[in-house]
Amino acid sequence: MTKRRNFSDKFKATVALEALRGDKTVQEIAVKRQLHPTQVSTWKRQAIEGLAGVFSDKVKKAENKDGEIKDLHAKIGQLAVENDFLSQGLKR
Repeated sequence: MTKRRNFSDKFKATVALEALRGDKTVQEIAVKRQLHPTQVSTWKRQAIEGLAGVFSDKVKKAENKDGEIKDLHAKIGQLAVENDFLSQGLKR
């Protein structure tokens, strides 16, 4: 029984980018990289589908940071109030 090959994300991206360029056919890329042509086509399709997410993630990350900043400011305010309360209790 042969061991199943696992490919890194970097390798998959390289193959998909090579296929997207169109300099060589899928068959030529598959022979060069010792892959099945279907695998190269699959990675190419996944790259095309995932390409829109590369640009939209920046907007989502910015929105998440804004919400996180608000939460952290609220936590700082809560801790400041608790600190003042406890310091006043120690003065008595």
